[in-house]
Amino acid sequence: MKQLIWIALFIVVAVTAAGWGSHSWQRLSAVPEVGIDRNIHTSQNPSPLPLPAEKNAVYLPQIDQSRLWKHVETLAGERDGERARSFTRDYISQQLQTLGFSAELQQFDRGINVFAERKGTDSNAGAILVAAHYDTVPNSPGADDNATGVAVVLEVARLLGSRPTPRTLQVAFFDREEIGLLGSLAFTGSDARLKNLQGAIVLDMLGYACRTPGCQQYPEGLTAQPFLEASGVNSPDKGEFIAVIGDAEHPLLLKSFAESGKADLPPVVALPVPLKGLLTPDVLRSDHAPFWYKGIGAVLVTDTANLRSPHYHQSSDTLATIDRPFFAGSAQIVVNAVAKLLELGN
Repeated sequence: MKQLIWIALFIVVAVTAAGWGSHSWQRLSAVPEVGIDRNIHTSQNPSPLPLPAEKNAVYLPQIDQSRLWKHVETLAGERDGERARSFTRDYISQQLQTLGFSAELQQFDRGINVFAERKGTDSNAGAILVAAHYDTVPNSPGADDNATGVAVVLEVARLLGSRPTPRTLQVAFFDREEIGLLGSLAFTGSDARLKNLQGAIVLDMLGYACRTPGCQQYPEGLTAQPFLEASGVNSPDKGEFIAVIGDAEHPLLLKSFAESGKADLPPVVALPVPLKGLLTPDVLRSDHAPFWYKGIGAVLVTDTANLRSPHYHQSSDTLATIDRPFFAGSAQIVVNAVAKLLELGN
């Protein structure tokens, strides 16, 4: 009954805060049609990385910036229509196959999710899911929103997919986030998908930084100042950090990210949200929200979208507007946190 109440409340809130990038948040301006390069390029699986030399140490593999960027270059282009989304699914599935995964397609009304997993060594340790949506709003190339998120999930799969860990690694690519979180709602609507899931990490826009005073805004009703100070952010009105938003009932995910930053990486601002975001609906606008209302710990990793970027849902969301060093640093933070979470067992 408690879960039904949460779900009912979520539906009420979700109607007004449909998706982090849903049409209800789109700036209503005419934009030109965007051209797309639809050539598929597959990566090669590298040799397995060496195991940690120190007992109980967690090896943190380093991202390959050129591979990461190649994914974004290939994916950048409007991904709203069926043809474009089919191309994207094919690209994702081929990349996963090259990495040794077997991709599964989850069909639902109006869309198709892509899912794959690598089993862990401990059947009782559960699974960690890393996910991103792959669709865009109409007439936007979606380089940041959300080719950056898809690229990082693929890099996580490449770096950690062949490494034995106690926990199972799962990856998912959600369709139709932009019209109301439809893909993640379909995913969380399956009890089989949620069985033994210990946490979900949702990536939505990881590549935009702004360094002009006053360019960074914050969700109404969310007190961020103490967490900014704890993260070492000296200029909170500038968007030079990566935000990790999680429900306060599952602090371990937030803790893992807070401990995954380094001096040469962007600051990590971990924001615990009370009451599953019911008092701060602005933080419910991405694919982490359906997991919260199923009682699954989940975090949203983001550059804060329209709270920072003027290119959000615009034709200007192109490769040229991505801050490549910031994007690479954000990707490394995600890899570091996922590597640590996968090593945890019962």
